[in-house]
Amino acid sequence: MILVGTVTRSVGGIFTVMLDEEYNGKNYIETRAKGAFKHENITLLAGDRVQVAINENGEPYISKIEPRKNSLIRPPLANLDVLFVVISCVKPSPVLETIDKLICIAESKGIECVIVITKADLDMDFAQDTAEIYRKSGFTTFVTSSENGEGRDELLSYIASRDENTIFAFSGASGAGKSTFINKLFPKLSLETGELSQRLERGKNTTRKTELFPLASLLGQGHTGYLADTPGFTLLDFERFDFFDLEDLFDTFREFRKSEGMCRYTKCSHTKEEGCDIIARVQSGEIPKSRHDSYVSLYTILKSKPKWKK
Repeated sequence: MILVGTVTRSVGGIFTVMLDEEYNGKNYIETRAKGAFKHENITLLAGDRVQVAINENGEPYISKIEPRKNSLIRPPLANLDVLFVVISCVKPSPVLETIDKLICIAESKGIECVIVITKADLDMDFAQDTAEIYRKSGFTTFVTSSENGEGRDELLSYIASRDENTIFAFSGASGAGKSTFINKLFPKLSLETGELSQRLERGKNTTRKTELFPLASLLGQGHTGYLADTPGFTLLDFERFDFFDLEDLFDTFREFRKSEGMCRYTKCSHTKEEGCDIIARVQSGEIPKSRHDSYVSLYTILKSKPKWKK
């Protein structure tokens, strides 16, 4: 017998798999993975779609991992569909280059980025200006406030509109109000995580692994998909880590793509050349200057990296 489901949690080699169909009256199962995974250096991640086999003794074990759409190192997560990038209006203003690095990594992995601007009640002008940057760049953007609830219903409607089994995650710089906002958006999440911590006897200083919470348990029956509760996105250092090559940088800026083949020079770097269609669009205001500044910064970093022989 083969069961199919999604890995939602891993503790001490025991994996919780949320099943597509009930088994013995439960919609989840807790089991181990087959030993061959360890020998093949395969690490199961939260978000993995797996097959669970039942042996002749009635004991379940994870027998196969379905092909991944994408995977991340930090946080350890597979098959992420939507990343909500949280930007706070609190001064000092966030560094948009850092935001754009995160967006580029997500874009390179086929993860849809949605911009969420929080604490808009503290600086509405900044909120609207930042929203304009990312809307103009082609991203769905929400302006929100945990204080007055602005944007909450619209964001929940967006989540509800997605396909079944969609995995969502939130990310943002320290102080962006991500945790406060998530708890306002999903009041039941703090109860779920608190109960889990007690059950696992997990202390505050213990490194938290990525866990998936079914939206049905957070928003009520009828909601599908999962919210990834993660320790955060901690790898943004393009000098030390290889997220993608210089040749792939162009495609991680979605607003650039319509300029492909439109520059005067075939090998245009889109950083300073005369006749560059992207620079012309920046000068006309079609492309936000901050986005092009981020591109130039990343281009410089990636161009200077040595290509080590493998």
